[in-house]
Amino acid sequence: MKTQVKELQRRMDLLKAGLKRSGARLTHQRLEIFREVAKSGDHPDVEKVFSGVRRRVPTVSLDTVYRTLWLLMDLGLLTTVGPPRGRVRFDANLSSHHHFICRKCGMTRDFLSHGFDRLKIAIAGIKSFGKAESTHIEVRGICFRCSKKYKSKQRARRKKEKK
Repeated sequence: MKTQVKELQRRMDLLKAGLKRSGARLTHQRLEIFREVAKSGDHPDVEKVFSGVRRRVPTVSLDTVYRTLWLLMDLGLLTTVGPPRGRVRFDANLSSHHHFICRKCGMTRDFLSHGFDRLKIAIAGIKSFGKAESTHIEVRGICFRCSKKYKSKQRARRKKEKK
């Protein structure tokens, strides 16, 4: 799933403004690394970003991709998705949205829900930890593709058992 041209340009403009505001340089490699995340709706992990950027910038190193993604996250220009112990995935969409994550294949997609947006955070419950800055809801389930594979395997197993 690819991001629309207008939205990609909006994200690229936010990157340029954010780097300028922070005093960090806008390098060709940073631009291409961010572009790889911003154009994708798949919430790519570091290896996928590296692979995509490497096609356009063969001299980029995996270390540069890691350092750039974490810098952009520290500057508030990217966010991460998923469990902290799992493979971290990056998201350039900073507008209010939520995620569906397939627990079989890891496919991650954005979705909008005004109902989720209106959920009230139990302020008393988090006051002892700190101040909430944002909330993101991750809905976990099985995507249609994995569900279809699972059903096909079940049918094949039943056919074998009948023989």
